[in-house]
Amino acid sequence: MTDEFYRIRRLPPYVIAEVNAMRAAARAAGEDIIDLGMGNPDLPPPPHVIDKLCEVARKPDAHGYSASKGIPGLRRAQANYYQRRFGVELDPDSEVVVTLGSKEGLANLAQAITAPGDVVLAPNPSYPIHTFGFIIAGASIRSVPTTPDERYFEALERAVRFTVPKPSVLVVGYPSNPTAEVVDLAFYTRLVAFAKEHGLWVLSDLAYSEIYFDGQPTPSILQAPGARDVAVEFTSMSKTYSMAGWRMGFAVGNKTLIAALTRVKSYLDYGAFTPIQAAAVAAINGPQDIVENNRQLYKRRRDVMVESFGRAGWDIPPPRASMFAWAPLPPALAHLGSLEFSKQLLTHAGVAVAPGVGYGEDGEGFVRIAMVENEQRIRQAARNVKRYLSSMGVNTPARGARAERC
Repeated sequence: MTDEFYRIRRLPPYVIAEVNAMRAAARAAGEDIIDLGMGNPDLPPPPHVIDKLCEVARKPDAHGYSASKGIPGLRRAQANYYQRRFGVELDPDSEVVVTLGSKEGLANLAQAITAPGDVVLAPNPSYPIHTFGFIIAGASIRSVPTTPDERYFEALERAVRFTVPKPSVLVVGYPSNPTAEVVDLAFYTRLVAFAKEHGLWVLSDLAYSEIYFDGQPTPSILQAPGARDVAVEFTSMSKTYSMAGWRMGFAVGNKTLIAALTRVKSYLDYGAFTPIQAAAVAAINGPQDIVENNRQLYKRRRDVMVESFGRAGWDIPPPRASMFAWAPLPPALAHLGSLEFSKQLLTHAGVAVAPGVGYGEDGEGFVRIAMVENEQRIRQAARNVKRYLSSMGVNTPARGARAERC
């Protein structure tokens, strides 16, 4: 008997878990930790969604097995959302499947379409499931950049030309977690054409579709001509409706990929609890005030964070979308590396952030900051950071009286 299991051997220690364990220990010891590490929304879902959950849960027949691919009303609601938001028509029966959050959907699709030895193109840095979902399935990963510029397409060209065996899947995710980078429809149009030319399936992660700033709505890859020939897209209700713990997500698009995911899921789960699915229908079909309100709230938090951390001596580029900022380490402390810097920030400033190296080797030199605390707490985090930087000999910018308040 051995405990050297094949798939476990393929998983390295989860770097971000080190900081999470330190945070948990500090809180257990009574310390006040401002948690800007995990992207866990601090806002509640709309009241009418919770009311619908309770209403359906009171029905005697609501507690049996549900539908693995999602109840019909929820699949129709998601199809209607794509029509309203992106002008994309979907068949709710063959082009939509409900997932237990987008993370589960990505992992199970990887199991469905990947064989040991297959090569998958995935961005680096990237949300871990984009790579490790396929690694668990036995694939090999070839990294491509996250930044959607000409260098990105040059990397794709090299990958399909020189990789053996030829890559079969390309993973993209914009707005990016962790880098918060965004793309336009022209990018997706070019990407779809590339995928069709080289026989690649494309998996698009659009979890932050509704958290965009400065008046620039994020597009869907399915808006690009021919996208449904090669692509599926994953979305989530976690951030849009503040329903992270409900584990509600969707995969939509190419019928072949949706059928493969549906078949695998049919062996693994019976779908989410029916009252949760009914409440998700109420969220998508009901008043959408929360979507705009959350967008504006995250924008205010972004602006407060950029301003107050800048006054503290740490310049952070303002993200154009998502609930994260991708922040380079203060130059004077870059030698620490992202993991050690994150540990020191937690220990000496009481502020938790996620080390960039946890999202891939190209994330080294950065940390991800989640905007999941209120504005007052963000300003307090900035004051704590300022004291830490001063203790490390990092000079804060001299801005007269304004420099005294973060």
